Amino acid sequence: MNLTMMGAGRHTTRAICFGRNEKFLNTIFPARSLTVLDTLANFGLLFFLFLVGLELDMRAIRRTGSKALGIALVGISFPFILGIGTSLVLSATISKGVNHVPFLVFMGVSLSITAFPVLARILAELKLLTTDVGRMAMSAAAVNDVVAWILLALAIALSGNTSPLVSVWVLVCGLAFVTFAIFVIRPGLTFMARRSPEGEPVKELYICITLSLVLAAGFITDTIGIHALFGAFVVGLIVPKEGPFAGILIEKIEDLVSGIFLPLYFVSSGLKTNVATISGALSWALLVLVIFNACFGKIVGTMVVSLLLKMQFREALTLGFLMNTKGLVELIVLNIGKDRKVLNDQAFAILVLMALFTTFITTPIVMAIYKPARKAAPYKHRTVKRKDLGTELRILACFHSTRNIPTMINLIESSRGTRHRGRLCVYAMHLMELSERSSAISMVHKARKNGLPFWNKKRDDNDQMVIAFEAYQQLSSVIVRPMTAISALHTIHEDICTSAQQKRVAMIVLPFHKHQRMNGVMESLGHEIHVVNQQVLRHAPCSVGILIDRGLGGTTQVFASDVSYTMVVPFFGGRDDREALAYGLRMAEHPGIVLTVIKFVAPPGKSLMMIMTESGGVGAGAGAGTDTDTGAIVVEMKDVGNGNDDDNDNDEAFMTKCMTQTQKNDQSTAISFEEKVVGSKADIIAALKSMSKSNLFLVGRMPPIVPLIDKSDCPELGPVGSFLASSDFSTTASILVVQQYDPTANLHSFVEEEDMLEEPDTPV
Repeated sequence: MNLTMMGAGRHTTRAICFGRNEKFLNTIFPARSLTVLDTLANFGLLFFLFLVGLELDMRAIRRTGSKALGIALVGISFPFILGIGTSLVLSATISKGVNHVPFLVFMGVSLSITAFPVLARILAELKLLTTDVGRMAMSAAAVNDVVAWILLALAIALSGNTSPLVSVWVLVCGLAFVTFAIFVIRPGLTFMARRSPEGEPVKELYICITLSLVLAAGFITDTIGIHALFGAFVVGLIVPKEGPFAGILIEKIEDLVSGIFLPLYFVSSGLKTNVATISGALSWALLVLVIFNACFGKIVGTMVVSLLLKMQFREALTLGFLMNTKGLVELIVLNIGKDRKVLNDQAFAILVLMALFTTFITTPIVMAIYKPARKAAPYKHRTVKRKDLGTELRILACFHSTRNIPTMINLIESSRGTRHRGRLCVYAMHLMELSERSSAISMVHKARKNGLPFWNKKRDDNDQMVIAFEAYQQLSSVIVRPMTAISALHTIHEDICTSAQQKRVAMIVLPFHKHQRMNGVMESLGHEIHVVNQQVLRHAPCSVGILIDRGLGGTTQVFASDVSYTMVVPFFGGRDDREALAYGLRMAEHPGIVLTVIKFVAPPGKSLMMIMTESGGVGAGAGAGTDTDTGAIVVEMKDVGNGNDDDNDNDEAFMTKCMTQTQKNDQSTAISFEEKVVGSKADIIAALKSMSKSNLFLVGRMPPIVPLIDKSDCPELGPVGSFLASSDFSTTASILVVQQYDPTANLHSFVEEEDMLEEPDTPV
């Protein structure tokens, strides 16, 4: 959400501090403005609770496992009991004469509540959303949230009513309202959601009707005697979560609520909090008691039941601190209690400080005690090129949207191999940006289904991705494992690299940050995605491939019997080119693929030098003459003695081995080797253009004998990849730019590439 509890804490704390300065208070918030402030704050709060209801998927809660349900119930019951005990102490000291029954319930709720939205944000920022602890915490917190609102409704019904019959009547009317909402209002909302299909704008009339229902529901529940917030929350709960309808509602009101109204509510809460009332040893002792009971009840209660459910101690302790997260919902409970005269100024101030303290300690303590293993056990096969071809090949295929799916699946199908090869296992990782919006928290529900992120049987936004991968797995011999990375784009590369390490993959395949428009022009999808690819190249624990998608196999998935591709490997030399060739040889084992390997060599006594231009193509460097065309390859001749002789020997040995293996396996019809002597850029361009009708180019990112000496806007593609991806090279072929894993290489700069070290025969 835009405003986490940290934001709430900042606004509330400032209001607490400035609110004690009478001159400042009267200047900024004169008495006549406080009514307007409270009105706007509560108006925004009404829609905030509607958003909270939208975030909670009741079907997901019903699917909650017995472990999460047990943790949630004990995590509520134990602190609730301690809250009742604490209320007895407070009522005997600083809250004398208070109505005992509602005070007991308010204290129990305030100590037992877990803030679902704030917890989701903390888990996302700590990259724990898709871990076992994160999934358990989210499931338990969702149950906790619903139970807390039921208890709060009970507390409100009990407060302000001297007669038990009146309280019972309020509860009966509240139950009748919930029944009416489920059986009358929900069908209408479902009708509007079904009339709002994916890809089409939602009618403004539907949005107006829904928001009007929020106001009407708030009015009804307020009239009943519960609270207006309860009605808004119920409407949010019953809104259908399938399709774009709920997401559009969030987009319409989230910025207004979180950006304007909620800060006013935090200010209003801070102005009501008089810390000066906490004076003397007794008051401070009561503050310590409340904080201790809140933390002890939630943490110990959650931890004990987690240990009984066979969780490890560290995970159980972490879960306890996570479930101890308070938030805006806590402030809402306390403000309602103060407005209902259940909490006096001193009790209110103590509980507000307790809420702030318990939330502020969550993140640092969880970071200290729970650090998921980022470094898995060392593994051998970090590259496609390997001695033992019978070992399993694992690929981490990443995608941002449905646009990437057809080509990615067709690439996977081409990679499965058929002869003398180990099986192919693919981890399909959906990269989902975690923004500062409520809709980002809603992604949590889409990322949870029996521990399999995004693999959700419900037909929602991810349907096309789910159906495509499920269908491919059923019709092929390839194992496909679903994964989801939910993170901010500036840190999502950490999720990718960590997952690659944990799954022991040999190659990460990333979509290029540009996609091809209908007119053939490459259009950028954003600088952030560009940076993600660069960061993965820097930190990957295995080989990396960047896929420039020009429609490999068309816009739909092509199955094995229909595969008919021609692929080209331009071989200039170096470890990256050897990795690209090794990958191409595996693809060539597919019966529908024909592979052409073009080895570029210089005239006798010379070696090749290619130079990048600042525009992102390749151009002239020192001594390259007049070949300065943007996007053109410049070949500079250097004496052989200046090259890397060991790497040249590796190239020759590997090429000879590949040719021998091809003849041995009788693949001469599927694989052809050509050698082209080039002495100028025209020779290379002519050779590449002669292959422009191919379906896929497999190129190494950076030949080690060719240093990169000038800037490029896409340096991660290297000199050859940048040229093939440029608009100066007319082709419909997709391109896979391959970087082989090298633990000794310094890849922290794409502008200045240093000579690679000699490649070991056996992958690390």
